[in-house]
Amino acid sequence: MSAGPRIAMVAGETSGDLLAGLLLDGVKARWSGATAFGIGGGQMRARGFDAWWDSERLAVHGFSPELLWRLAGIVRIRQLLTTRLRIERPDVFIGVDAPDFNLGLETRLRVAGIKTAHFVCPSVWAWRPERMEKIRAAADHVLCLFPFEPALLARHGIAASYVGHPLAGVIPMEPDRAAARAALGLPREAPVLAVLPGSRRAEVAYLAQVFFQAAALVQQAQAAIEIVVPAVPALRPRIEQIARECGVARLTLVTGRSHEVLAACDATLIASGTATLEAALFKRPMVIAYRMHPLSWRLMRRKQLQPWVGLPNILCGDFVVPELLQDAATPRALADAVLQWLDAPEQARQLAQRFAALHESLRRDTPRLAAEAVGGLLA
Repeated sequence: MSAGPRIAMVAGETSGDLLAGLLLDGVKARWSGATAFGIGGGQMRARGFDAWWDSERLAVHGFSPELLWRLAGIVRIRQLLTTRLRIERPDVFIGVDAPDFNLGLETRLRVAGIKTAHFVCPSVWAWRPERMEKIRAAADHVLCLFPFEPALLARHGIAASYVGHPLAGVIPMEPDRAAARAALGLPREAPVLAVLPGSRRAEVAYLAQVFFQAAALVQQAQAAIEIVVPAVPALRPRIEQIARECGVARLTLVTGRSHEVLAACDATLIASGTATLEAALFKRPMVIAYRMHPLSWRLMRRKQLQPWVGLPNILCGDFVVPELLQDAATPRALADAVLQWLDAPEQARQLAQRFAALHESLRRDTPRLAAEAVGGLLA
């Protein structure tokens, strides 16, 4: 143990790879001789991680003829990984996000006598409360991104530590709106609305048209307003087509660069998800919306545990920004909610102050705190 612990890890997709990379920074600072191996991506490999499989092997997006083949491959990887880790006997296994893959794996390893941790508390506080039992069976310790989560887990007999949210350390407390507008080629003084209909194909299918119909109505009410949209490369042509069909004028469409877009805007119309937390950390007023298949909506509503869906409202414990979901997300309702923010600068300033306090509460030394939690588990 003097040379440093042997740590097995599994991170799914890009966000998990990023979080795992931060954890590895803390691990390397605490134990210079630590070794780490398992499933990971580029951020982890850059820190010396031995990736037996790439994290992209765990990614499944939407439905396709290859879906069953991909799922079978993922199940096979988990079987092989479980067997190999039982032989390797790492000092600790850390599953980073990807709960559908990691919780079952952690349970098997824990039964085999290997200490386990899970990084990112599954959103049991929002929906799918049945996961609480799975977490208790799977993890000796949970590393949490939000300050209210450890107490919630403790009520169910689950040990946990709050390590802060990495985005709070990346996004500045005072975003430079002028610099962001200059970088994006936007006018310095004109009002700017950011439209973020999601980064997944299904989200764009359900949200893009209603979002851009709303944006066109906003432009009718405020002729000078600029619309800016960050898009993932694969969806950019479709998003541009929908925006034009909806009659949006003065449209600036950029590939990625969502942080610059949020820094540049005066308000945002945004799909529920992690992007809403980013918008809050940029201190921007927003209108949160979401639509999905009606059957999925009915199932989700039955499992919803809180009155809020958007992360800013959940973290503030109040409807500090409007949420328009499913049938309520009409173009007219979305446009009116956006215009209320644009016409109320004092309310926007008060919201920015509340988001600044939220930002402070989430800003922690995540690499160090995560490594300390792992150290406590090993001790």
